[in-house]
Amino acid sequence: MSRRIFLPFIIFCFFLLVFLFQKIIFILVHGSINGGVDMIDMPQVLYHGLSLDMSMSGYLTIIPLLLLIASIWWLRPDSLVKIFNAYFAVVLPIIAIATSVDLILYSHWGFHLDPAVLLYLQSPKEVIASGSTLEWFLGILVAIILLILFYWGYVLIIRKMILRLTVLRNRAKTCFILVLLAGVLFLPIRGGVTVSTMNISYAYFSDRMFLNHAAINPIFNFMYSLGKFDNFESQYQFYDRNEAVRSFERLHRQSENSTVPKLLHTSRPNIILCILESFSYDVAFDSIVAPNMYRFAKEGVLFNNFYANGFRTDRGLVSVMSGYPSHPTAAILKYPKKTDALPTIPKSLRKSGYDNQSVYYGGDVEFANMRSYFVGACGIQDIVSDKDFPVKERLTKWGVPDQPLLERVYQDLTETEQGGPFLKVILTLSSHEPFDVPTDIFDIPFLNSVNYTDECIGKFVSDLKSTNLWHNTLIVFIADHAMQSYPQGTNNYDKVRFHIPMIWLGGAVRKPAIISDYGSQNDLAATLLSQLQIDYSGFKFSKDLLDPQSRKFSFYSYVNGFCMMDSSSVFLYDNNQQRILEQTGDPDLEKEAKSFFQMMYLDLGSR
Repeated sequence: MSRRIFLPFIIFCFFLLVFLFQKIIFILVHGSINGGVDMIDMPQVLYHGLSLDMSMSGYLTIIPLLLLIASIWWLRPDSLVKIFNAYFAVVLPIIAIATSVDLILYSHWGFHLDPAVLLYLQSPKEVIASGSTLEWFLGILVAIILLILFYWGYVLIIRKMILRLTVLRNRAKTCFILVLLAGVLFLPIRGGVTVSTMNISYAYFSDRMFLNHAAINPIFNFMYSLGKFDNFESQYQFYDRNEAVRSFERLHRQSENSTVPKLLHTSRPNIILCILESFSYDVAFDSIVAPNMYRFAKEGVLFNNFYANGFRTDRGLVSVMSGYPSHPTAAILKYPKKTDALPTIPKSLRKSGYDNQSVYYGGDVEFANMRSYFVGACGIQDIVSDKDFPVKERLTKWGVPDQPLLERVYQDLTETEQGGPFLKVILTLSSHEPFDVPTDIFDIPFLNSVNYTDECIGKFVSDLKSTNLWHNTLIVFIADHAMQSYPQGTNNYDKVRFHIPMIWLGGAVRKPAIISDYGSQNDLAATLLSQLQIDYSGFKFSKDLLDPQSRKFSFYSYVNGFCMMDSSSVFLYDNNQQRILEQTGDPDLEKEAKSFFQMMYLDLGSR
């Protein structure tokens, strides 16, 4: 009985060793041409990639485990070994071939094997052209050698144990234990019991992208991307591509020699970017629900016609920090190889002396690939998340409430010498469902959560005002999206579901002001960098809201539709129905809106 119970563990470890061996080969082949991998980096790569390796090993152990359970009642050892032979004869060649192909294509594509190869297989010459004849010859040789090694290991370890299995007397007990093991196997597959499930983000740990890529399990990467991949470039082609490009370029043409009003008294302020979970505009500026935000709007610079690009945090985060609009049918955050190439505010700031950068989030930073975005695309390694707080402070389903989170930010700012201008990114979470906050003033839970976060923010700002940092600090309050379930009774494409607050506050602000020009989250990048006199030309979807000559408009997408509007016109279109839901004012807005949306998908597909 013990041998049969121990066998699933042996199989799991066998696959784990295969994947560790796979990583070592990858590093040996590509390490020298990607900055080198020293003795300190190697353990880091293996450690941070272990979660993905364990998850993939768990998936591959499921079928053998089910076969072992079946063998208790129906299969004899000689029949079982034949089925195992067949299973490993399929799985091991797949791993060997995938490893070899990944080794070849990575040096040319710069990313791991993913379902993009399925598109290229429609034209096999393009795939073959990605490697030289010598590379493919060596690749075939490597695949054969790996297959021989893997199968040899299977025969010596697993097959030998199967042949030693005997007919059991206590079948029920063994069956029960193996079923329990199947349940335990769920943990490495899923990545634990937290909110986030296993994803590519678990492997990201370094600002050197190659080390992150080396930690990723290529088989897991392919399987993970398979359910999320699509040929984006072929979608939503309203116009000829060249025509759409021309329309988009006219929409984003940057003016020359225009005088942009200065909101700040310094070009190098300390920056605190506070991204507020689910803060809708009307609620954020309700003097009863959010008295501090209401006051901040009068003390700072209020952008009162400002809209979220999308409806989820994974979309809003990229819109805010990369000036990249939200795709309704896909979140770019799920594609690390695409986000790695995005421009970001942190990277632009770092080029101008902002070396001190941190992220503060009370939740699981692995959720929705956020870590890969912060580390890979933004280049921020100093990330404070739920695991950096005592267990007693992780009081909610999502993690640490906003009060201890903001207290931690204030503590770090005041107890550690900052030196030079800094960027601190804060993501609040208490106003996320299920709104489990200590405040109980209103009948609607969402309003209680906003009131709680508002109180926490108010104290944070009040405390910061008493420090020497305040005079040279800019705080940007901006929501990741509006609350989609409040107010009730509105359509999912209604403008109220995307209207969000943006306030610039702090000692670095010259004077209070109201900016009424229409804009969206993706416009923060150009607007902020312009104020700091930093080039923002790489943010192709972002515009400076303070440039008097730029085209002012808001754009958002919902489920599978989009809306563009300005001070006089609205164009709202539903892709599922393929019809216009609302159109007022300038008829040319239709072409601008459709071209903008088309360019979003062309750009996403090209990354």
